[in-house]
Amino acid sequence: MEVCPYLQETFKILGRSWNGLILHYLSTCPEHKAHFSQLKKDLQPITNRALSIKLTELADRGLITKHVISETPSSVCYHLTQKGIDLAQALKPLEDWAHHHVTLEDHG
Repeated sequence: MEVCPYLQETFKILGRSWNGLILHYLSTCPEHKAHFSQLKKDLQPITNRALSIKLTELADRGLITKHVISETPSSVCYHLTQKGIDLAQALKPLEDWAHHHVTLEDHG
C-alpha cells in the first residue's frame, strides 16, 4: 500500500513544532485573527524568534496572511486564510480524540 502524498505534505506542516497549535489558536480567535503579541502571550513558552519563523512558514504555505497595522506604535495581525480555516477544521476530530484519550501530566 502506498502512502498518500497529500497526507505526507500535510504532516510536513503539522509535524513541525507549534504549527498545529498556531492554526488551532487562530481558529478559536474572533474573526480567526490575532496580533503577534497576543499569540506570543497565549502560546507560551514560544520565543519571539520561533513564533516569527512559524508564522512565516504558515504564510508561505498560504494558511495565514500577515497584516501590518500602521498605527503608532505599529502592530502586526495574522489571519487564517480559507485554506487555514479548512485545515484547522480538519483538526477538530483530532482535538476530540485527544480529550478522550490523552492524559495530561502535572508538570507544575
